[in-house]
Amino acid sequence: MAHIALTIAGSDSGGGAGIQADLKAMSALGVYGASVITAVTAQNTRAVTAVHGIPLDVVSAQIEAVLTDLDVGAIKIGMLANPEIIQAVADAIAGFDGPVVLDPVMIAKSGDALLAQDAVLTLRDILLPRATVLTPNLPEAACLLGATEAETPDQMIAQGLALCGLGAGSVLMKGGHGRGTVCHDLLVDASGLVAEFTAPRRETRNTHGTGCTLSSSIAAGLALGLDLTDAVAQAHEYLQGAIALADGLMIGQGHGPVHHFHRVWPA
Repeated sequence: MAHIALTIAGSDSGGGAGIQADLKAMSALGVYGASVITAVTAQNTRAVTAVHGIPLDVVSAQIEAVLTDLDVGAIKIGMLANPEIIQAVADAIAGFDGPVVLDPVMIAKSGDALLAQDAVLTLRDILLPRATVLTPNLPEAACLLGATEAETPDQMIAQGLALCGLGAGSVLMKGGHGRGTVCHDLLVDASGLVAEFTAPRRETRNTHGTGCTLSSSIAAGLALGLDLTDAVAQAHEYLQGAIALADGLMIGQGHGPVHHFHRVWPA
């Protein structure tokens, strides 16, 4: 029987992030991916030129359709666009008792906003406490806390603890926006540091969709029955391979995508 994960996120017409990246990552890791689209973006490797939020009743209907029929093992939540969609998603998953991976998507790799400013507090207050694990990058963590960006591992741990204090079960503080030759991702729960995942910081512009890919890969691991630390470890290893071979794809003229199927076909 197939293991199933559900992604609730926006669509990326360029195929490198959002729903498209999520389904690719889940498939690459041996998990059947179902999807709920919250917004349609006109997007490529250079820019997001339009965003259209899906009507709330359609968002809710998609979630109901999946959860009342498919045996979903984990949910990943990504781009939600505005407060109303956040509330609709929170209401629709209220009866789901499995793990939830919340990626607080705020800014595209191009620098374009994907979350309305007035939605940040709604995300923090309504959905963050629902998260089994929250996966913010350093700017997103700072925004959720109204703080400056963490610059050291100790500061990252402190912000992870603060986000757990707001209700998240665990927080994966992603160090991709940090400095230095080594990237540090720190998994934190209310007791402190749980695990550290490191990788060389690669010189590449082809990192479009890394956050979506990591969070959906974690959801895939949880759907497979892995515990959280092992799910993060698997996702981290998979993403590093996808980044390492991203340059060979040569997709678009801006920030190209990672290679989701690097284990299946070479770039």
